[in-house]
Amino acid sequence: MQQQAIAIIGLGRVGSAFLDALRNRPRQGIQIIAVAEPNHTPGRMAAENAGIPVYDVQDLIARSQDIDILFDLTGSHAVRQELREGLAASHNQRTVIAPESVARMIWALTVEGGGLPEVHRETGYY
Repeated sequence: MQQQAIAIIGLGRVGSAFLDALRNRPRQGIQIIAVAEPNHTPGRMAAENAGIPVYDVQDLIARSQDIDILFDLTGSHAVRQELREGLAASHNQRTVIAPESVARMIWALTVEGGGLPEVHRETGYY
């Protein structure tokens, strides 16, 4: 099975839950190679404790050539725009930006029980 290198931006309530779900599943072709979170959230602490590198958005963009899927779970239009522009400026044609709606679909297909927290007003690709 081909490994998918993923990164998560935003480790608030949604991103932290998503990170925990991915870390607690048997490795099924997924490798979390980095996260980005400026605040000291439980998700950031979990990533640090697991040895997952924590960057800011610009540093993550600079390292994005190694990322297959970048999950933007910030709920922020400004961050989404920064990601798009940064990847384009770096000529990165490999990395896919997956919005929160894709994370919710993955969650529904793989995690038993409740859904991801509902905290962001808009979750699509805006």
